[in-house]
Amino acid sequence: MKRRAGEREKELKKKKLLEELGENRLPYMTPADADFHQLWKTKYSKLIFRKSDTIPEELHQMVQEGFLTLRKHDCFFQDLVRIKGKDFVTPVSRILIGNPGCTYKYLNTRLFTVPWPTEGYDIKYCSPRVHDACKALIRLNDYLHIEAVKALQGQNLFESKEIKDSTVIDREQNFATSFMEKGSVSKDQSSCCVSEDDYISLKNRTSYNLTLLNYMDPLQMLYLKQEPYFGMGNMAVSWHHDENLVERSTVAVYSYSCEGSAVEESNEQKLNGRDPAIWHVGLKVAWDIETPGLAIPLHQGDFYLMLDDLNMTHQHCVLAGFSPRFSSTHRVADCSRGTLEYIFGQCELALQNLQTDSESMALSLKSLETAVVKQVEEIHNEDSTEAGSAFLLEVQTWSVNKHMDLTNELKISDGILGNCGNR
Repeated sequence: MKRRAGEREKELKKKKLLEELGENRLPYMTPADADFHQLWKTKYSKLIFRKSDTIPEELHQMVQEGFLTLRKHDCFFQDLVRIKGKDFVTPVSRILIGNPGCTYKYLNTRLFTVPWPTEGYDIKYCSPRVHDACKALIRLNDYLHIEAVKALQGQNLFESKEIKDSTVIDREQNFATSFMEKGSVSKDQSSCCVSEDDYISLKNRTSYNLTLLNYMDPLQMLYLKQEPYFGMGNMAVSWHHDENLVERSTVAVYSYSCEGSAVEESNEQKLNGRDPAIWHVGLKVAWDIETPGLAIPLHQGDFYLMLDDLNMTHQHCVLAGFSPRFSSTHRVADCSRGTLEYIFGQCELALQNLQTDSESMALSLKSLETAVVKQVEEIHNEDSTEAGSAFLLEVQTWSVNKHMDLTNELKISDGILGNCGNR
């Protein structure tokens, strides 16, 4: 119910925004615009961008070879998602890689990680090259974690300085050089910037437990949705907030467009707005028609960080170029109720109400008390995984029907039975 209410609220906001716009389009800026950096600094300061030449070349090579290996082994799949009560196949193909047992849910679809090499786990891969690809991604994950901690420390330092000093520093001048020291970040290094408690919080909000990999070749798409608010052109991914994350956690995105397979830059005359041949990330303040948006070009090997609460206060989209593109989007997924261990635990809890007859081996419920049946229904409603909930539903419905003669005596509410029968 909460999920449906949230979806209705978003639809109402979108409808209101489009009605206010009418036939007009909101303004947006690219690096070619004179006020681009000022807008970034004042309205999008929690977006940190790094060009490809700031990343070690060895890491680039490992990760990019890993992308191609995973695609060669047919590891990318389009997802079936639900939007506004309807099922759609995503234009982007994906694979989730991360800590063993972690899951990630978006648009009512739960994905399970293909585990990357993890100490203490005997993980078997279909090919040594797939193993190497997953190993490269955990190397990238570690690198992005370090960069995110540094960026958050720098943000805290900057905000403290702004409070003490009314002089505003142009942070954009430092985007290519700030926080680019190599190596790990120790507690000693952090102590000059933040307290130990704050440092632990920073680490927790940047300790990525999975990455959602994306691949799309725009020229193979029959249709791509047009960006509706700014007129930014073809979208690979529509405007959204990333879901299922630890609150205020950082999202890190590494981009790899396959240069040479299509025209990388437009040969047309000077364009108004973004170059449609180049992939961009678009950003806007959520449900705001006053603040111009941003469209930032993404070249091979660039990465960006969405710090702190940026993912909650702003929305982002991915604007398609002409070339095929991979991306690795590293997240701190909220797995408190979404790991395989948790899902199995809930299934076991629900099945504790089952018993087996020693002679006939028939299954039956130990109890048909309202509270007991309701607990199973609540576990089912968690919808931790479609397979798990369907299994619990089958057991529950079968057992309730088999003992229907007892239900009248126990006076189980129509609501509980109705919910079971309608799923």
